[in-house]
Amino acid sequence: MHADALDWLARYRMHLREQRQLSPHTLSNYRRDLDAIVAWCETRHIGHWRDLDSQGVRNWSAECHRKGLGGHSIQRRLSALRGFCQYLVQHKVLEHNPAHDIRAPKSPHKLPHSLDVDRLQRLLEGKPGNWLEQRDLTMMELMYSGGLRLAELVSLDTRDLDLREGEARVLGKGRKTRIVPVGSKARDAIASWLPLRDLHASENETALFISRNGTRVSPRSVQQRFKRWALKQGLEGHLHPHALRHSCATHVLESSGDLRAVQELLGHANLGTTQIYTHLDFQHLAQVYDTAHPRARKK
Repeated sequence: MHADALDWLARYRMHLREQRQLSPHTLSNYRRDLDAIVAWCETRHIGHWRDLDSQGVRNWSAECHRKGLGGHSIQRRLSALRGFCQYLVQHKVLEHNPAHDIRAPKSPHKLPHSLDVDRLQRLLEGKPGNWLEQRDLTMMELMYSGGLRLAELVSLDTRDLDLREGEARVLGKGRKTRIVPVGSKARDAIASWLPLRDLHASENETALFISRNGTRVSPRSVQQRFKRWALKQGLEGHLHPHALRHSCATHVLESSGDLRAVQELLGHANLGTTQIYTHLDFQHLAQVYDTAHPRARKK
């Protein structure tokens, strides 16, 4: 693409970083998604954003779909492009937004993966063999206790904890802060972890969870360590950290039926996002019904 078109893209990325103050993870997603449309435009000899019309956006979306990209991923790419084009409209580079009202193909509805209570007991009742395993167990306890996202977990500082009140202050999406509960098991794990953390942390390090090098642990490292711990505990399948967040939400909803409380716990801006857990709860009800109802049981 022309240098001017790429310059506008660089300005938009600076706007996202400095004005909207998006997280590094979100900025990385925006960069990847917008780079994808740049690459496609170059194959179609589209030199400037003024040359991209609505039909071009539809063609790009369709090509992503033909290559096997899922509907949610395409919608995320379209959302990134829509935001960028709106920025260009505001700066009078474009007269209208070519990505406006263009939607991705629908994807099959996927429910979050969660662990049942028995599997969680097996996961969390393992005995740590060293300080890194104590850290891993503490991270799992805290994630399950408060329904934390992976990014929220690794960004925690020691000052964000209030063990006397059983609370943690979490910085969520959109840099919104919320308070999540820290249950008794998580508090016990943290109490065992903090002396080890202080022993191995680098000077002036504020992170609650540190790596082998004494600095803040990375999301990728947490994913790998959780997988290793799950295998050690004899659990089949890949354990993604978000399974603990989903399990927390599912179990609280099953016990309380309070969707609003789960929304607040998870930090969802929209109740519709939380409602996916009602589908999980219904699945559980359907299984119980099939097993217990006299007219549903198979002979």
